[in-house]
Amino acid sequence: MADHRLTLEECKSVGFTNAAYIDPQKLELLPEVRDMCAVNSCGRYNKSWACPPACGSLEEQSKRLRGFSYGVLLQVTEQMEDDFDVEAMERAERLCKEGLHKLSDQMEGRFTKKLLLGAGTCTVCETCTYPDAPCRFPDKAFASLEACGLVVSKECERAGIPYYYGPKTITFTGAVLVTD
Repeated sequence: MADHRLTLEECKSVGFTNAAYIDPQKLELLPEVRDMCAVNSCGRYNKSWACPPACGSLEEQSKRLRGFSYGVLLQVTEQMEDDFDVEAMERAERLCKEGLHKLSDQMEGRFTKKLLLGAGTCTVCETCTYPDAPCRFPDKAFASLEACGLVVSKECERAGIPYYYGPKTITFTGAVLVTD
């Protein structure tokens, strides 16, 4: 049987600036991170299928994430003109989400199962159907790493990649988990 393993080079070919393998069994899900979601500073708590509480409890997330063989932590880093360069911030977020969708398309049919995790809330639909109707695109929608209870900086450290790339940079981090 051919090796279908997802390569770091493949991840970079769709626009990610850095990538590193992660072990889903070692992901550390923390209730404190989910508690931050409940504060609703992003305005998406209880308003999206991809955000808490709709995306599942911490226990459900843990069971789901640990059901994968391996994963890849993915990053897009952009240079900013200054600390308030909103255009660079928005570009990095968009590129991270576009990269996840490109990678997902590229992986179609190669793996028994896959799970995308993004940076920030899902933006596949302009208006989420939550809670009135099922998700329109469950194969394209994705929860954020934080919605799963993960501290992104700790997961980057565990994977051996930087979380911070220096002054005047912005980095968005996502992940893909797969089972061959």
